[in-house]
Amino acid sequence: MGGAVLLVDDERFARTVYSDYLRAAAYEVEVAPDAEAALSLLARRKFDVLLTDVILPGSSGLDLLTTAKSLDPNLEVLVITALDKVDPAVRAMKSGASDYLVKPVTPEQLQLAVQRCISTRALLDENKSLRAHLKLFEAGQRIAATLDRDKLVPAALTAVAGSCRSAGAALLERTTQGDWVLSGSHGLEFEPAAELLALARPALGTLTSEATIRLELLPGGLDEVAPRALLLPVSAEQEVVGAIAVLVAGELDAPGAEAAAFLCKNLGLALRNLGRLQQVEHLAYLDDLTHLYNTRYLDLALDREIHGGRAFTVLFMDLDRFKAVNDEFGHLSGSRLLVEVARVLRSCVRDDDVLVRYGGDEYVVLLVGIDSGGGLKVAERIRRAIEDHLFLSREGARVRVTASIGLASFPEHAGAKAEILDLADRAMYRGKRSSRNVVYMASKDLPPVPQGDR
Repeated sequence: MGGAVLLVDDERFARTVYSDYLRAAAYEVEVAPDAEAALSLLARRKFDVLLTDVILPGSSGLDLLTTAKSLDPNLEVLVITALDKVDPAVRAMKSGASDYLVKPVTPEQLQLAVQRCISTRALLDENKSLRAHLKLFEAGQRIAATLDRDKLVPAALTAVAGSCRSAGAALLERTTQGDWVLSGSHGLEFEPAAELLALARPALGTLTSEATIRLELLPGGLDEVAPRALLLPVSAEQEVVGAIAVLVAGELDAPGAEAAAFLCKNLGLALRNLGRLQQVEHLAYLDDLTHLYNTRYLDLALDREIHGGRAFTVLFMDLDRFKAVNDEFGHLSGSRLLVEVARVLRSCVRDDDVLVRYGGDEYVVLLVGIDSGGGLKVAERIRRAIEDHLFLSREGARVRVTASIGLASFPEHAGAKAEILDLADRAMYRGKRSSRNVVYMASKDLPPVPQGDR
């Protein structure tokens, strides 16, 4: 599939490599070293895809994206970012970028991402007959561009139900485990919508990206609203990600069917973009070294749990004499040991619990729905697991380390986020100042941690 691509990167090597990748896939490629040169090219001709680095000299990929979109609202934009620059990638997605790529970029990744953008352009082009219906086209554009699920689902269901002259509709989505769940409804209360999902479930396994399935409704239920329902596929790149079940009184006419299919395809694009955005935001909350969560995510998680009002426990953990490991084996081995500690921690907690690298050799564990008594058992399990583990065995070093752990619980010890963390930190420091390799529970009389020892 050919198409015109404008590649913007201030590094000549990157421009050469990426343009070679794309030309090998039969794309027409123009290159620019900065935003000014790119805008000059955009003013002279049309491109299908703009591929830009997030960081550009004298400007930024975000500024270029905004200006380019004002010149051509249908231009598909791809941004390239480094792993430590995912925040601008999040902003780019929210500003209208179609996708993002994290360096280093392979030929396959680049070609597939550009192909997705070309497919999106083609999707709009092949529906030119619908452009005369301005309200429908604008509805599709709004749906495809919406990255707020609470707004997306009602808007999409209302539009599809309207195009089908339907009294009720429900969005059914496939989970990562392959099951189907009810994601929202229009004109239906929960129970009728759930009934519609149950009726549709046997047919959902056979649904393809192009086929509409007709369902005859059982007497004594939804058939009082309409005699039948249609299952309309919601797909992205030929993959079925969901279905809209609409109640209909008769057969759909050709314009109605075409309009509903157009809206469902735009919904599929929006759901795919939501998934990509969630992946980008997830990267922004990960520690680069251990791939545990970072302190930004801890902040959100603590707010969520406090708002929920149920008990939870925070463990503040620090490795004992970690500096000696760095001094004896080097900082690279020390970093590998920190990664190995993360693996040990994962083996000691549940999937719902939150593991955070707080900084250096400090870790925080948020035990969801666990009070201080249960938290003490988990903390002791972690302490023993670290004490018993032989670290750096693959490197032939066979290092043993221990950890001091402080514990504070909500609402038992504190009701505020900062106070809970501070009390857990104080309890951990008490352990380090005494015997080390110990678990201490918070209490109000513990002295604060001296600044020099942080």
